[in-house]
Amino acid sequence: MSIEPPTPGEPRRPHGPRDPGDAWVIAPTGERYWGRFGAAGLLALDPERGVLLQHRVSWSHFGDTWALPGGARNEGESACDGALREAAEEAGVPVAAIRPRVMSVLDLGYWSYATLVGDVVVPFEPTISDPESRELAWVPVDQVAQHPLHPGFASSWDGLRDLLAVRPAIVVDVANVVGSVPDGWWRDRAGAADRLIARLDRLVGAGVAAEALDLPAQTWFPEIVAVVEGQARAAGDGATVEVVRAEASGDDEIVAVTARLVAAGRTTTVVTSDRALGDRVTDAGAGVRGTRWLLDLLDLLP
Repeated sequence: MSIEPPTPGEPRRPHGPRDPGDAWVIAPTGERYWGRFGAAGLLALDPERGVLLQHRVSWSHFGDTWALPGGARNEGESACDGALREAAEEAGVPVAAIRPRVMSVLDLGYWSYATLVGDVVVPFEPTISDPESRELAWVPVDQVAQHPLHPGFASSWDGLRDLLAVRPAIVVDVANVVGSVPDGWWRDRAGAADRLIARLDRLVGAGVAAEALDLPAQTWFPEIVAVVEGQARAAGDGATVEVVRAEASGDDEIVAVTARLVAAGRTTTVVTSDRALGDRVTDAGAGVRGTRWLLDLLDLLP
C-alpha cells in the first residue's frame, strides 16, 4: 500500500521496512507516477452492489477524488498479485472473495498501471485500513461517472466499463482433446483426463491472452468447464475448473452446458475438433476452437 503525506513529497508507508517499489517514476515530460515497478489496482464488481471505490483523503495525490484500491507493485510481483494485495491492505478485500476476470494494462513504456477486474464471489464489507482512505463505498456501475474521479481512473473508466459486459467461458471436450495426442491415453483414460484437467487448472491462474479469444484488453481469466464421459468420469476430483460428468452422451452434455452458459450471457468458446459437435454448439450460440488451439495455450504455461 502507498500512503502519501499531507505535504508534497514521496508517499510515506506504515511502520516497517520500505519496499524498493515505493518510489516515484518521472516521465520524460515531467509527470510523476507512483511505483518503481509499476502499480496495480482492483476493480471489484459485486453483482448486487456495483464497483468498490475508494474516496481518497484531501492531502493525498489528486486528493478528494474517487478511485480503485491500488498502489505500487513490489519487486517481482505479478500485476494480479499486486492488485489483490493492495486491495486487501487498503480496503480489507479478502483475496478468496474475488474471482479474476480480466487484466487491463496501461503501459507507458517507463511505467505501467494494471487494473484487475474481479467478480465478487463471496460478499464482504470493505474496511478502511490506511489513512489514505476517507471512505469506501459500493457504487452502482451507472453512477460511477457521477463521482469526482481520480484523473487516471476517469480516463480509463469508459474502457473498463465496456469490459464488465464480457464474461468469457471455455467448454472443453476432454475426450476429444485427450484423444488428439497419441500418448497412450487409451490405456488409462481417467489418468489422461486428470492430467489435462490439471493443466486447465494452471491455465485458470495464468489467464489467456486477449487475442487468443478475440477479445479486448490484455489477459482474460475465463470460466473453464471440462466435460468428461465414459471411463474418464472419475477424473477431476479437487479441480479448480468445473468438471461436468456426462451420464450418457458427452456431446449432448457439452451442448447442454454450452446452452446454459450462453443463456447466462457468457461469451462461450467450445474446444473440440469434432465437426458435428462444432455445428451443434455453433447453433447454440458458441464459438468453436480446435484442440490444437487449446494445446498451444497449455504449452505456453511455465
